[in-house]
Amino acid sequence: MNVLVCDDDKAIVDAIGIYLENEGYRVFKAFDGMEAIDIIDQQEIHLIIMDIMMPRMDGIRATMKIREDNKIPVIMLSAKSEDYDKILGLNIGADDYITKPFNPLELIARVKSQLRRYTTFGGLETKSHVYQTGGLMVDDESKTITVDGEAVHLTPVQYKIVKLLTANAGRVFSIEEIYEKVWNEAAFSPENTVTVHIRKIREKIEINPKEPKYLKVVWGVGYKVEKI
Repeated sequence: MNVLVCDDDKAIVDAIGIYLENEGYRVFKAFDGMEAIDIIDQQEIHLIIMDIMMPRMDGIRATMKIREDNKIPVIMLSAKSEDYDKILGLNIGADDYITKPFNPLELIARVKSQLRRYTTFGGLETKSHVYQTGGLMVDDESKTITVDGEAVHLTPVQYKIVKLLTANAGRVFSIEEIYEKVWNEAAFSPENTVTVHIRKIREKIEINPKEPKYLKVVWGVGYKVEKI
């Protein structure tokens, strides 16, 4: 699950991020409402922890904007304890509210509760056009690929290869299969063509192409994207 933490206090964002990562969540960080909206437009986010008082765009306006298109659960943070802030936050679409300073364990419990409700009652829509393994994500609707949140620029053919393998993560495809599915024609000595494309893809998506994390060769069989 991907959680977005938005607060103009970097120390708070980092601290919340540590607790969330220890629970197995993938954390995205923003420091004002505009940054949060940009991340939501680019990533699949399942829950937002949103501070109210921030520069450029505060949490109230950001949540109102997010609610125009998304049902993502929002937990609001505020240094204030007045009922007005709580009521305002809930009225504009927040799902929960917690006042600073807070117990990190309580915040994590609320995160888990909101995510259970989100997934159990159908708020989370499975995006069949999004394929992900580890930090490698392919969004076939926008035709984009990211690795650990960073955009990767591939040629159309390279994109098709990565999409094919990521959508079937863990499955090994022979060189002939890859060629026929990507090029849509019968394979005739496709080894060099496919191998060159695989090498170039690794250079773009792997930290160390010689020791790939995602795109791996299965000697004598073919290639696969590792299921992580």
